[in-house]
Amino acid sequence: MDAFYASAEQAAKPSLRGKPVIVGGLGPRGVVATASYEARVFGVHSAMAMAQARRLCPNAAFLVPRFALYRTVSDAVMALLHTLSPLVEPLSLDEAFVDLEAGGTEPTVEAARAVAERLRADIRAATGLTGSVGLAGSKMLAKIGSEQAKPDGLVVIEPGTERDLLGPMSVRMLPGVGPATAEALRRAGIHTVAETREAGEAELVRLLGRAHGGSLFLMAEGRDERPVVAERDAKSISVEDTFDVDLTDRTRVQLEIARLADRCVRRLREAGRSGRTVVVKVRRYDFSTLTRSETLRGPTDDPAVVREAAARLIDGVDTTAGVRLLGVGVSGLADYTQEDLFAQAAQAAEAAAGVQGAAQAAHEALGDAGRPPGPERPELVSEGAGEASEDAEKPRRWLPGSDVRHAEYGAGWVQGSGVGRVTVRFEEPWSPPGRVRTFPVDDPSLQPADPLPLLRPPAKADPKADGPEGPDPTPEQGETPDPEAGRELAVDPDQGGASVPQPGEGMAPGPEEEAGGRDGPTPGAGGVGPGWGRGQFGVVEEGEGAGPAADSRPGPEAAADPDTVAALAPEEPAAPGPGRGGVSP
Repeated sequence: MDAFYASAEQAAKPSLRGKPVIVGGLGPRGVVATASYEARVFGVHSAMAMAQARRLCPNAAFLVPRFALYRTVSDAVMALLHTLSPLVEPLSLDEAFVDLEAGGTEPTVEAARAVAERLRADIRAATGLTGSVGLAGSKMLAKIGSEQAKPDGLVVIEPGTERDLLGPMSVRMLPGVGPATAEALRRAGIHTVAETREAGEAELVRLLGRAHGGSLFLMAEGRDERPVVAERDAKSISVEDTFDVDLTDRTRVQLEIARLADRCVRRLREAGRSGRTVVVKVRRYDFSTLTRSETLRGPTDDPAVVREAAARLIDGVDTTAGVRLLGVGVSGLADYTQEDLFAQAAQAAEAAAGVQGAAQAAHEALGDAGRPPGPERPELVSEGAGEASEDAEKPRRWLPGSDVRHAEYGAGWVQGSGVGRVTVRFEEPWSPPGRVRTFPVDDPSLQPADPLPLLRPPAKADPKADGPEGPDPTPEQGETPDPEAGRELAVDPDQGGASVPQPGEGMAPGPEEEAGGRDGPTPGAGGVGPGWGRGQFGVVEEGEGAGPAADSRPGPEAAADPDTVAALAPEEPAAPGPGRGGVSP
């Protein structure tokens, strides 16, 4: 579940298998989205501040999320689930409930176990990752079973054993029990599920209210009547951003709100929905959070209408002390729109003004056609050209973990960047750990690329299989073999090919690259082994990282460089060894 992103990154990057991998935001206020099992040994977990994760596990590979890859893997797994039953309730990209009875599975433990084992094998074959399965008679128990089964396991909770299983567990294991509810129960002396059951329904209702207290008592008894719902109707659509530095400039706040409103409308239109209520969220420097909302006359998906409403809302909020987070959302969703005639009129007026301005500029340009623009006529240089020139001069930003392709060395991923250099490891999911190269950040031969599949694509069919079409090409009769083929695995970075500059601070040099930075080499992260994974059926979760690494030990933290973003790489890549339920694509 939590380690899905990390296990996908380990499957895509052979040099990271068996190493601590942490995926999330890499900025000063970033948060851990996923930590592999090797990183969890050091105390790292999801929702932890990235700065704290770096202190606990400084030798981990810190990577940005690649949601395009995760969605592709998720779609493959969800397709497998839909072959088992029409009732599949996705909870996230890597987790779903499945109603096996609706799919025609016999209501016996043996039949359900056989289906679960076949599903785990299918997930491994389709994605290269592993999955864990929890089988039970209710959603709550299936979720608990899947948690106990991971990584890469299967747990069946048979009818009649629910109370004995739940009794010694912490009350936090029950759905709907968060920090606030757990604290209220703790003050009443209730810590376990058995104590919750013994307290009785009346006491729980007194502590938590009728709705929450009653449902909690039923779950403590092992009863969960919630059905599997194939489709959930979204109640709202929103976007938000956390800023590395608090925003105090009023103009910047307004620009960010307008940008967030446009993003929110794009998501709204992609979902084919419209909304009637616009909501603005503001988190101040002291973590105090407030929201403001405005309800329109009717549902809309017009970006100008949402933008104007968000602007009116933010005008009523004092942001001079500093803002660390802004968000814009739309609720009251509908499947139709009611056009706002006033907003349309304002848009038409703006468009007319823009056309008039463009015509005036063209007229002035024609009048001065004989005079080349110079320093004394800067107004003749278009604003768009200035922006394009600024973008062209701005250095490209290479984030650790992102996919790239080099004209000579092929596919790889960014290992780290800083001080005008970017370090790339050239490897593919089905290749051995690859070599490391360092380039200038503006090297034209290095370009961003789409993620590679986790499994090797099937080889193209042999043309001779379709009939006699001439002799098989040979070096004498057909194409000449490329002498550079496989160069990325044969070139010594210290002897030929691209020159390898000294790595910048915070970059972890690869095993083939001399650590010549002024801070010396960055320690690696231990041995290499295949990653473990886990998933869930009843609740199904896609593969989630690797098991605990006995060879992974924390080392001294490298000197921080504010201009450097780095993903720390392993020191000694080795051939993957046999691991429990491991996957070696």
